[in-house]
Amino acid sequence: MLLSNLIIRINGAVDALDYGTARRYIEENFDTVYENRHLLNSNAREILLFVQQKFESVEQTLTKEELHAITVINTYASRFDISGLKIFLREKEQLLLRENTLKNLNSDAKILLSSMGMIK
Repeated sequence: MLLSNLIIRINGAVDALDYGTARRYIEENFDTVYENRHLLNSNAREILLFVQQKFESVEQTLTKEELHAITVINTYASRFDISGLKIFLREKEQLLLRENTLKNLNSDAKILLSSMGMIK
């Protein structure tokens, strides 16, 4: 896609309040758009800044499988099923080390996991 067409599409999507499309265009062509960010309107530059921060952040988003695992952990903790929780956590140690996992745990799970020594 030509640079002029890309910039027109991004700016047009932002003007039409279609931020998802604008973000997709920016993510797919990040290097080109970043080099020519002066051609973007102010809202498109804000989306570019957001995408840049997302690319630079160390923390990665959780996958569907990881979110499902967190839901299962929360369910076991709510039911106070410690043996089921221990069995489920055998292969999930790395998941508990991530900070965004801890944000998604309910209070029961946090209390049980900290008492088991799995989290701090």
